[in-house]
Order: sequence, then C-alpha cells, then structure tokens
Amino acid sequence: MAGIEPALPAPAHTVAPHAANVPADPASGALSEGSPGTPPAPGSDASSATVTGTDPDLPGVAQLAAVQDRLAGWISDLSTLHDLTERLAHTRTLNEALRELLRAGAALVGARRGLVVLAPADGLGPETTVGLGLGHAEIGHIETVPRRALSYARILDGLPEPGACGDDAPAPGAGRAPDPRTSAAGAACTEISEPDIPGEKGLDPRLREVAARLGYAASYAVPLTAEPMGRTGAAVWLYDEPAEPTERQRHLVGLYRAHAAEHLARLLELHRSRQDTETLREELLPHRLPRIPGVRLAVRHSTGPRGGGDWYDALPLPDGALGLAVGSVTGSGPSAVAAMGRLRASLRAYAVMEGEDPVAVLSDLELLLRLTEPARSATALFAYTEPPPGGPSAPPVPDGLTGPPPYPEDLEEMEEMEEDFADGSWGSARLPRKLVLAGAGHCPPLVLGETRTEFVETSLSAPLGMLACWEAPSVEIEPAGGETVLLYSDGLLERTGESMDRAFTRLHAAAAGVPGAIRHDPEAVVDHIVRTMLPQGLDDPSSEEDVVLLAVYFEE
Repeated sequence: MAGIEPALPAPAHTVAPHAANVPADPASGALSEGSPGTPPAPGSDASSATVTGTDPDLPGVAQLAAVQDRLAGWISDLSTLHDLTERLAHTRTLNEALRELLRAGAALVGARRGLVVLAPADGLGPETTVGLGLGHAEIGHIETVPRRALSYARILDGLPEPGACGDDAPAPGAGRAPDPRTSAAGAACTEISEPDIPGEKGLDPRLREVAARLGYAASYAVPLTAEPMGRTGAAVWLYDEPAEPTERQRHLVGLYRAHAAEHLARLLELHRSRQDTETLREELLPHRLPRIPGVRLAVRHSTGPRGGGDWYDALPLPDGALGLAVGSVTGSGPSAVAAMGRLRASLRAYAVMEGEDPVAVLSDLELLLRLTEPARSATALFAYTEPPPGGPSAPPVPDGLTGPPPYPEDLEEMEEMEEDFADGSWGSARLPRKLVLAGAGHCPPLVLGETRTEFVETSLSAPLGMLACWEAPSVEIEPAGGETVLLYSDGLLERTGESMDRAFTRLHAAAAGVPGAIRHDPEAVVDHIVRTMLPQGLDDPSSEEDVVLLAVYFEE
C-alpha cells in the first residue's frame, strides 16, 4: 500500500536480541559482497562480510535472517492494511462504514470494544453514535460522563491536550508517544491515550465509575478528519486491562483511519445528497391519504438510493368521487424527482377539470410532456372512482331499488336500515362503485376479493412521450364491496430480481395468499404483499428501484 513509511519500529517476529541494530529501511538491507552465497570480491576479507548497516560481528546467516524478518513484518502490515481497506471500500452506507471502521481499528490497536461518534464540524449532520461490543444502555452510561472528561469528546470539541505531542511532562490521560507525522512544528497532536484509568490520577470520578461498571481500564481516542470537509467525528477503543497501543500500532491505525476518514466523507456527502432528494420527493407526494366515504386507502413507497421518479396520488374530486394515479418518470436523481413533481401537479389539475374521462386526462398530460420535456417519457395510470350511490352526481339507481327497503319486524334493524337509506349507503353493496381507468404503458391493476384475485385486462398502450399522439381506450370495472384494487409501480416487480412474467406471477400469488382475516384491512394487505414480494424490505440499500404500492379497499 502506498504511504507505508519504511522507518517503522521492528515487528516482533523472530529477530534475536543481538540483531537489534538491523536498519529500519529495507532498502538499506541489501546484501553486501560478503553475504552468504555471494563470493567475496577480489582482495576482500571473507570473514568481514556483513549486511550493510548491521553489526559486523554477526554471522552472515543472522544478518540475512534479520533482514528477512523485517521484510516479513512489512509484508504482513501491507497485507493487513490492504484487506482492511478493501473491506471498508465495499461498505455502501454510513452505518456499515462506521461499524467496519470500529472493527478494523480494534484489530489494529488490540482492543475489544469501542465506539465512533459521527459529528461533522460543519453542523449539517447527520450525527450518530455507533458502538462495537457496546449496547445502547452502555453507550448511554458513557455519555453521562462530563464531556471534558471524555477523550473523544475533547477531540470533537477541539480542546487542547497538554503533552499530547510528547512534551516532557504529559498531562494525565493525555500523553502519547510522538508521531513523526504529527509532531512537526505547528502540527496538532489530537490522539489521546488513557492507559490506566483506575490508577491514573486527576481523572474525573464519574469516568472512573463508568469505566468500572462497564469493565474497561484504558482507552485510545483518535480524530476522523478529511479534506475539504475537515473533522467528521472521532473514534475511541476501549481495553479491558490497562494498556495502550504501541508506536507501530499507532502508525498502522493512523494510515488506516486516514483512508477511512476520506471514505466516510464521501459517504457523508452521498448520504446528504440522498436525504435532500428524499426530502424533496416526500414534499412532492401526498402528505396524507384522503378520507372518502366507502373507500379506505393504504400506501407503501420507497425511493431508490439515487432518487427516482415513481409517484402516486389520491385526489378527492367533487361530489365524493375519487381520482387515483400511479406513474413513473424515466431517469433518476434530482432531475427525475423534479419532473415527477411537475407531472403529478399537472395531472391533478387535469383530473379536477375532466377526471371522469381518464383518457382525456392522460392525453392532455402526454401533450404537456411532449411540449415541455420532449426528451423525457413516463408511464402513468389514472382511475376515476364514481361517487357513491345516492350522491348528487351518482349514477341513477335502477328500478326496483328506488324506495326504502322492506321494513323488518325487528324495530332496531328497521331503524338501522332507515338510517342507511337516508345517508345513501343502502344498497351500496348491491350497487358497486364503478371505476374507470386508463393506462399509458403502466402495469395493470390487481383486484383482490373473497372470490377472485385477478389482473384487470387493460389495453396495450405506449408510455407518455413515446408517440406523436397518444391514445388508448378506457376500461371499466366494478369492484364489489369487500374487494381491494391494487395499483403499483414496476419497481415492485423489478426488485424481485426475476423476469417480469415470473414477477407478475409472484405478485398474484402474494395477493391470493393474503389471509382472509386481514383482507378487510388495506394496511395489513399492503404489508403482507411487501413482506412476500420483498423479503429484504422496502429500504433495501442494494436495490436501485423505487417502489409504490397503493391499496384501495371498497367497503361493504
């Protein structure tokens, strides 16, 4: 690994004590003319053959063994750092990277437990604490210690550490061996070692109490800094017995954390970007679902790591009608999210004006997309649910059902039926609410009921923006009372990792497998389908796809 200085303390391998004068630089350990296996030069004394820089009194075999041992130590360090940094590079989230940093650092400094605090100096967050071998309760105990007594907190607060750079009289709990990388003039040494918390004088009594309760006797804290962000946090490792890392361990963990801090800074910027995109997307989607008489709604949605353009909407329309929409804009990132917001806002406007004709709504939307964003396409499905029977704009009630129901002999039942007839709900189970829908290259809805689980046969149509003039016929369905209509995005299918045909079959099986006891609860229905389709959950960081699942339950 580039950056490993050759001038490191000798590793404790197999070198004999009398070989301590072997030079630190492996380049200076080249064999001389008199080394074993090399014939002496003309006129030279073979008995004085030495390895450059070693004790001339040592035998040549001992000199060679010393150099080989030194090289073996460097190769071992190189291999260790390579493996640890490679593991770190494979982490994709801040939480994964923080846990890997703690694990690798503990291996390098010989500790068993530790914690890392993420607290960017710019104050923009996020701030979090992750422990290794420490639960939430134990971390909470540590946080009860005054900040001035916590080594990692002093690093985060930028408090000076007398003697931290190897002064003659190091301060208690703050001393450490000088590091050639940080003890230069003007350089700040902020690594803090507390090698003997129970026996060291001058420490805060609360720190001693917490250390005794949690069973650690020493600590070693280091900052996490990376340009241009600056300080991103601090890490501290805890020892079960009084101890402190050797100079070689300090050097190795310093090299590792320099790489780790840069990796964390990149993940931090990526996390902030994703959070901004997610916040923007959440603001562009409905804050809550409307409450419509006779209909209950539930939705689950998730955004991919890069931010996508999948969206949904549930729009109350005049006279108790309801507009439902799902769609997906091509692309990802902030531009796709912004395009999704514009498309959704436009569809809401068209739905208010001509929602009873879904084909007209999508035709106007296609024209707008083609004129304003000719390089972008989108899929969409819009459904118009007619007002409930008895409403001002509801369809006429067929003959034979225009009057009140026959009165039963039971007085309480008669009063309930009169109330139902008065508010227009009588006969709603016998008169299903008609749902008119049109789709533009979108997945067909799925109807789930006690006697059927089937996809709606929609006409084949192109996505919006793909043709010079979009047109497709509408489809009418009449969900019975107690049935649920599922609208979803293709991300629900693509996240399964299977072909589309198999994914559709899997969705049908997931819906058909919804237990009868929960089929009247749309929240439970969508949760069951998500668990069945996506065992990893909606927030799977390994998937790039957005997911939308909207359930519309028609009450009996």
